[in-house]
Order: sequence, then C-alpha cells, then structure tokens
Amino acid sequence: MPAESSTDALGNALSAARETGPDSARRVVFVVGSGRSGTSTMSGALRTLGLHVPQPEVLADATNPKGFGEPQWLVDLHDELLKRSNVAVSDARPQAWLEAAKVGADHAVRQRVTGWLADQFADVEGGHDELVLKDPRAAWFLGLWRAGAQACGATPSYVTMLRPVTEVVGSKQKYYDARQGAITRTAAWINMMLHTERATRGEARAFVRYADLLSDWTVPVFALGEQFDLSAVKTAMSVDIAAVHSFIDPSLRRVRLTWDDVAVPDRLRDLAEETWVALDGLADPGGDTAEAHEHCDQLRAAYAEQYAEAEAFASSTTLAARRDGARQALAGAAAPAQASGADKIPHSVRALVPPAARQKIRKAIGRER
Repeated sequence: MPAESSTDALGNALSAARETGPDSARRVVFVVGSGRSGTSTMSGALRTLGLHVPQPEVLADATNPKGFGEPQWLVDLHDELLKRSNVAVSDARPQAWLEAAKVGADHAVRQRVTGWLADQFADVEGGHDELVLKDPRAAWFLGLWRAGAQACGATPSYVTMLRPVTEVVGSKQKYYDARQGAITRTAAWINMMLHTERATRGEARAFVRYADLLSDWTVPVFALGEQFDLSAVKTAMSVDIAAVHSFIDPSLRRVRLTWDDVAVPDRLRDLAEETWVALDGLADPGGDTAEAHEHCDQLRAAYAEQYAEAEAFASSTTLAARRDGARQALAGAAAPAQASGADKIPHSVRALVPPAARQKIRKAIGRER
C-alpha cells in the first residue's frame, strides 16, 4: 500500500478536527503583546498548570532565565515570514501590518500552520487539547493563526500582556540590540500594541497587567481559566499551584523606568502615555468597551498621522541614502575585475613561453585576443 502523502495526512487531520464540532474541548491560548511585557511569565504559568507548549522550546538564557515558553518551530516560522515581508520584530511602520498580512494570507503558509496545529492536536501519543502559543512575533500574523486554529476545530483566545512603555523600552535597551534607540522602540511599541488590540477585537480576549501577574498570579490566571474555559487551569491541583508559585519570581521585573529615564520627543511621549492609559483601562473589570475601542482607534489614527509626518521630514535623508546606495552599486559594477593569476606573472617570465603555447593558454582560460 502506498504511503500516505502529506496532503492526504493534512486532509485526514482536518477532517478529524472538524468532526469535533462546535463543542470541542480544543483550545489555543495565544499570549500576545510587546516583547519584555511578561509574555514569557504568562506562558510559563499556563504551561506549569497543564497547558501544552509544543516542543522543543527556545532555550532559556540570561535575558530570560526562567525560559521563554516559546515553541522553536513557531519562532523559526515567524522569522521566515518577517523576512519575506521585510518587517522587523519591532517595526514602527503602520504599513508593516499590510506587508505582513500579505504573507500571512498565502495559501501555502496557511496550510503549513494548519498542518502543524493539527499535529499538536492529533489523537495520538503526546496529543493535547489545550495549547498555549507565545511569541511576540505572532502579533504580525494573528489572522493566520486564527484561521489555523479554527480549521483544526479549536477555539482561539488571546491574552495581551500589559507593561508600562517606559519599562518595556528600558528592558529592550538593556537586553536587546542596541542599534534601535528609545525613539524607535517607543514608536514600535505604540504600533504593536494598538494594532494588536484592533486585531483581537471581537475575539475571546483578556488584558493582564504584568505587575498584577507578579504580585498575585492566581487572580488573573484563574480568571483566564474561567473566561476561556481552560480545563487545565480550572482543575489545577495543589502541586501545580505550588509549582507556579515557585516559577513566578517578582524580581523578574528588573527594569523600572519612567519618562525621566527615556529620552523621546514630547509629542511621541504624550501619545505613548495616552496609549498606555487606554490599554491599561482595558484590564479593568468591564473596561473592554465600545468607547475604549473608539479611543484606541483615535490613537491609532493619530499615530499613523504622526509617523507620516516624521517620514515626510526625513524624506531628504531617505532619498540621499538611496542615491548613495545606487552610487555604491554602480561603482562596484564598474570596478575592474580582480587581476587573474596570469596577469600577476612577471612579463619577463611570460616572455619565456613560446607564442603558440601562450595562445593555447589564453584559449583555455577564455582570454583569447
């Protein structure tokens, strides 16, 4: 009997997923928000209580000693998609969302995501009904993942982690690539957080303050268990709860900065602060309202306008950089080819070779004349 093709396997997996129906116990919790906002802590807490993080995970390091709670496959995929769309992990351009969406809508990409999720849910040894997927890059492709989860008969839900922008920027300045400055990181935070809010609107979602998670994790996490109907959380045993207590370390909040410590233009600072206040209000009981959504829409429009103005101001610099790049490319193309080995031989030595032999040598190396 011929082996089952990958297409057939995916079709069978999806057929089984659809048969689970609307009351399926399958859940996918996406932990989203800017990096350095406590996303790893939330993912790790849910994993400790029994939700499954697909393996292997990204290894812990000095920037995140408790671990990232990120599937390596997820990170590798997002890195690939970001490169294809020419989008950075922390990208301040409003246009970047459209570029990422084009790649996320690709049929082949959607098949890869759906097939991978189907494998995680497969009713075989190691299969799991409740997954937690975390990677700050995922915010660029939430439509892709929502479609994949639904194709697998799973209910998607979203936890957006909230941390003051000054602390996020300060933490990134301390632990990440120093080539991005505070201005770019602040702008990228606004862009990321406001569009994440818009992309998850109308879905099962919750906003959790990082400070609340560290001070008493049981309140926000068990609230998520009820809101998202997470069996692993609702049926957690005392040993699991004790393990989360050991996992969550309040000292993880190692960077505490204010606007006095982050040098950005006043207008950008005011917009970032207003964005933080608006998002922080979504974490209050009953705070996720139509009025709050409208306010976020206004902030997103104000950010797009401010960014467009900055681009216009910097137009001369951008054009100069393009001209310089074009000039360097032309100079490289016009540069003489590196001297061949024959050209480096002294004339006195070359003259010792008989003319007929020299002609054969030139023909062999493609330098007839």
